[in-house]
Amino acid sequence: MTKQILLNAFNMNCVGHINHGLWTHPRDRSVDYKKLSYWTDLAKLLERGLFDGLFIADIVGVYDVYRHSVELPLKEAIQLPVNDPLLTVSAMAAVTQHLGFGVTVNLTYDLPYLLARRFSTLDHLSGGRIGWNVVTGYLESAARAMGLDQQIAHDERYDRADEFLEVTYKLWEGSWEEGAVRADRESRIYADPARVHRIDHRGQYYNVDGYHLSEPSPQRTPVLFQAGSSGRGQQFAARHAECVFVSQQKPAALRQLVADVRAAVRNEGRNPEDIKFFMGLSVIVAPTEKAAREKYAEYARYASPEAGLAHYASSSGIDFSRYAPDEPIRYAKNNAIESVMKNLTGAGKERTVAQILREELQLGGRYPAIVGTPAQVADELIGWIEQTDIDGFNLARTVMPECYSDFIDLVIPELQERGAYKTAYAEGTLREKLFGRGRAYLPDEHVGASLRRRVPA
Repeated sequence: MTKQILLNAFNMNCVGHINHGLWTHPRDRSVDYKKLSYWTDLAKLLERGLFDGLFIADIVGVYDVYRHSVELPLKEAIQLPVNDPLLTVSAMAAVTQHLGFGVTVNLTYDLPYLLARRFSTLDHLSGGRIGWNVVTGYLESAARAMGLDQQIAHDERYDRADEFLEVTYKLWEGSWEEGAVRADRESRIYADPARVHRIDHRGQYYNVDGYHLSEPSPQRTPVLFQAGSSGRGQQFAARHAECVFVSQQKPAALRQLVADVRAAVRNEGRNPEDIKFFMGLSVIVAPTEKAAREKYAEYARYASPEAGLAHYASSSGIDFSRYAPDEPIRYAKNNAIESVMKNLTGAGKERTVAQILREELQLGGRYPAIVGTPAQVADELIGWIEQTDIDGFNLARTVMPECYSDFIDLVIPELQERGAYKTAYAEGTLREKLFGRGRAYLPDEHVGASLRRRVPA
């Protein structure tokens, strides 16, 4: 291994996240998501396993494309109900010292001035362990709930996101100079007025005239995560992202995607190594292969492939209930996730509902599943890293919390023995843990750093 594996736990402030239906398993504790102890216990468990972060997904709107109804999402808790992810972080930060937190916030329905303060607040309270997963949304139900007649067009959502990020960079990087905070009791000067600056942004989508309400946090700008893999999404990632989440079934396709994004990063004037790639997958591990296969079969008995299909319907914008089981699914232009639609209906693909249910949704979700002994799991994880040039994994939950405790107790020691995983946390902020000591702020080549107010020499 030329690099050590990075690991995030992938969760959501709801009952059902990726692998749908498993909330019915008798050992699953996902229904306790409303309890603070659910989150603090999880954070402590992940820190015991030296996880780099807990990535918390979120969605605005409901999955009502399948059968044009929320009946199944309500029955199977398909990311409904779903609570605010940001509000879980302070408590988890209080019971940990190193674990990072990547939190999803949809900027389409937020304001840069207020969101910048929320992230600065969490970065302060966590000691610099916050990341923002930047999403623009894709659900028509969210647009209607937010007072729009329909979803904003796909590429325009990214245009708005570019400007939103520009405003937050101005607030995080440019409003307060380094050293503006003096906290001098004798002179009665907490912050030097000459070193705190008003930003005056006049743009196509946002007008902001004001001062950032928070003093500079340990990272200033949170670590920036992103998951879009469409052409416009890759362009956005190349300009802004520091971590990109990817999901591919085939190593060759994933390697090409990683290479394309790294090339685009280079074209933006950034170092291609200043971006980390995390692949989404599920792991089911046991001391023997037989026990692992039995566990997989046990989980599958509680999973709901149809619930997974309903989730897939909203991601693609296609109501699969309109298709006969063996009828090829056809391309349909819409404003859902463009890359999902292309992967489903691209050239040479004749996907059917029956195939999807049979081949992809046995656990109720579409992420690849690795099933086996600790050595077999480690082999596959290392293989993905070596074959595709990704940097780590987003481990989707199955049965909570045993999916993570099993991984920590069985797989982590195997990876450590092979030199493929750290044996202790590095010091510093989340960005420093990911990119190296002394890298608390955005690197100078990043577009956000260009908006940093420089102190005269």
